[in-house]
Amino acid sequence: MKKCRAEVVSKRKLCEGIYDIRLKTEIAPEAKSGQFILVFPNDPSKLLGRPLCICEAEGEEIRIVFRVSGAGTEGLADIDINKEIMIEGPLGNGWDLSAAAGKEVLLLCGGIGAPALLELSKRLCRMKGKTDGPQNVRAVLGYRDSSMNAFLSQDFKDSGADVVIATDDGSAGIKGNVIEAADKALIGADVIFACGPMPMLEAVKEYSEKNGIKAYISLEERMACGVGACLGCVVKTTEKDSHSHVNNARICTEGPVFDASEVVL
Repeated sequence: MKKCRAEVVSKRKLCEGIYDIRLKTEIAPEAKSGQFILVFPNDPSKLLGRPLCICEAEGEEIRIVFRVSGAGTEGLADIDINKEIMIEGPLGNGWDLSAAAGKEVLLLCGGIGAPALLELSKRLCRMKGKTDGPQNVRAVLGYRDSSMNAFLSQDFKDSGADVVIATDDGSAGIKGNVIEAADKALIGADVIFACGPMPMLEAVKEYSEKNGIKAYISLEERMACGVGACLGCVVKTTEKDSHSHVNNARICTEGPVFDASEVVL
C-alpha cells in the first residue's frame, strides 16, 4: 500500500452519472480483484479520499468505474485527461479465487456493484479448465432500467463469462432483480460472489443460506481513513473482532469482501 500520483489516461461517460476512468500508476501490478483505492480530490478543502473499487488492473493501469454521488466524485468526473491526482492503495482484502476451484460460479452484480466483480470475472475465466479454476462463470448484471445502457455487460462477456441482463422495469433483459433473473434463467451455482446495494446483499445472504450455497459479498461503505484506524466503517459480525474485541469488523481492512455467513446485515 502506498500513496502516490496517478495520471488520468482516459475518461468516458458510460451513462447518466456513471464514469469510467483509467489511471496510470505504479501500484497497478500490486492490485488484486476486489480491492479498492482512495482517490483524493484536487481540492485542498477536501482532505478525505474517496474509496473506489478497482474495476480492472492491467499492466501500469487501474480502471475505476464510479457513480457521481457528491463533490469528490463530481471533481473526479470533471478532471481532464493527462492530469494527475493523488491515490492510495491498493487497500482492503479482495476476492478469494480459491473458493471457486472446481465450482459453478455465479456473479451477482447490482448496478454500480458491477465494477467490483469485473476483474474477478477476468481472472476466474482465465482459470477455467485448470485444476484450481472454476467449471463455469456466469454473471447476472442488474440495472434500474435500459437508460443505464447495461454498462460493463460487454466487458463481462469479453472476459469469458456467460451474461444475463436484468432490469427492475423489464425494459432490457429479464424483468426483476438479479436473484429473480438467475432463477428465471435457471442458473445454478456452487458459489456466489456479489456486490451491490445493501438490500440486494441482504437478499443474497438469505438466498445463499436458504439454498445451501456459499456466498461472498463485497460491502460498499463510506470510509474515512481507509486503513482501519478510525473505526468509521464497521459491519456487525457473528464473531468478535480481534482488533476491537466486539462483534464488529472494519470494512476497509477486514473487508470489503466477506463470507456472507460471517456478517450480520
